[in-house]
Amino acid sequence: MWNESFIRMNEISRRTLLAGSLASTAVWMMPPSFAAAEDGDVSESAKAAHDAVEAVREAILRISREVWKTPELSLHEEKSSEIHLRELREAGFKIVSTGTSGIPTAFVAEWTQGESGPKIGFLPEYDALPDLGNAAESRQTPGPTGVEVGHGCGHNMLGAGCTGAAFALKKMMIDKNVPGTIRVYGCAAEETEGAKVYMARDGLFSDLDACLAWHPGPMNATGLLRSAAANILRIRYIGQTAHAGVDPWEGRSALKGAELFGIGIQFMREHMKPTTRLHYIYTDSGTAANVIPASAEIIMVIRDQDREDVNSVTEWVKDVASGAATSTQTHVEIDHFFGMYDLLPNETLVNQIHAHMTKLPMEWTEEEQGFAKAFQREMQLPEAGLMPVIMPLLPEITTGGSTDVGDVSFNTPTGLFAIATMPIGVGLHTWPVTACGGMSIGDKGSIYSAIIMAGVGYDLMTSAELRAAARADFDRRKAGRKYVSPLAETRLRPDGIPQHLLMRDGSQELGVEFVEEAVDSKTPMP
Repeated sequence: MWNESFIRMNEISRRTLLAGSLASTAVWMMPPSFAAAEDGDVSESAKAAHDAVEAVREAILRISREVWKTPELSLHEEKSSEIHLRELREAGFKIVSTGTSGIPTAFVAEWTQGESGPKIGFLPEYDALPDLGNAAESRQTPGPTGVEVGHGCGHNMLGAGCTGAAFALKKMMIDKNVPGTIRVYGCAAEETEGAKVYMARDGLFSDLDACLAWHPGPMNATGLLRSAAANILRIRYIGQTAHAGVDPWEGRSALKGAELFGIGIQFMREHMKPTTRLHYIYTDSGTAANVIPASAEIIMVIRDQDREDVNSVTEWVKDVASGAATSTQTHVEIDHFFGMYDLLPNETLVNQIHAHMTKLPMEWTEEEQGFAKAFQREMQLPEAGLMPVIMPLLPEITTGGSTDVGDVSFNTPTGLFAIATMPIGVGLHTWPVTACGGMSIGDKGSIYSAIIMAGVGYDLMTSAELRAAARADFDRRKAGRKYVSPLAETRLRPDGIPQHLLMRDGSQELGVEFVEEAVDSKTPMP
């Protein structure tokens, strides 16, 4: 029984959180002042948000279901972004931009009432993942477009909840004649080179009073969760080819440079902080064993608790790469092509979100619980079903993962939470997440999340005191640090944008660098 396992909880760890099994293995050890920090009664705005979401329910579910049926990889989200744009236009939102910040499938839309007032943002995502296509069934079976692509991170639900919250908040503001601006950011490519980082560099979040988002998960929870900052490097070694059997002395192996780099990284590990993560793959290592490789390439992800630490480790990694090149008489090229900030939590927004979460009618049918338990049997997990309660507030903890929401959080107060859309113990980026997202479990995630965000959004729109408290916590945590984009100034857009989208968007004329479709997925996933 889930309640029995909850009683046995006695510790929290990054590992259990990321594995998605935290709900059945850990208890929250929170400072009493934080646990009791929910100020004020939100019953009125929670009820209004529930009613407003009911009024736009069909639009929310239409977004989630259509995006689920047409899954698209990062930077390829033509249909998915257009589904959101179609519904936003229908709901009376102005499309401020498409192809935002150089990314064809990104956009910004907004709606304003009155001549002044607060500005609240929402962050829908809609990209899918490779190899996770699945039908809405509790077994592995191809989905609407096969198995190649599927919403194994639940972004069909995530996007529907965020955009739907904007619709509901608009209705609440009209009903009470509340002035303000609602802004919806179409956040393409979260799984690779997230649009939010490019938007943040362009200052698109800096005028907001607050930003709200959620993510599907195995639990119903919010708290002072921090994600890791990250840098991603492409390290390419250039050598000299030769016949490996006849005259290898004439060559210089790029692969040896790459291999020595890997060894150098292993020797770094003893001296890294517990928060540091170094992981990499070889994306090019030669084509024939009897030919000295003239080129080799590594994609390297470096994570740490904040930008200062991750940048420090990055410089060491670059030194190792250069040293390996010197040792093997090869040449190395280092492209620091992407990075993300750590997530800056906001205690004021977290408390307000949790207050609204506790007002949710968290209900799962017997059929939905049975569906969830079938996954758990399939994956040899305890048959605990779906989480039926709201978790206590989570204490401050840094996870090993990263998100481009971090860059948003360094530009405006940002609130995040999770709603259970997958069985307890099942992690993200798995086929059960895709399956649950295509049926009533996923529908409830979209609806529940929209209710919470609409309610909190309304509170922010109507309470200058709440906005001031969120800003004060933001300023305190930021501690005077200036946001400096992790992107190089010369980096105009992400890798991997299909040529036809660049042509359609007018972002790029046909040239040598785009002769081939840039669809090979060498970019790692956050």
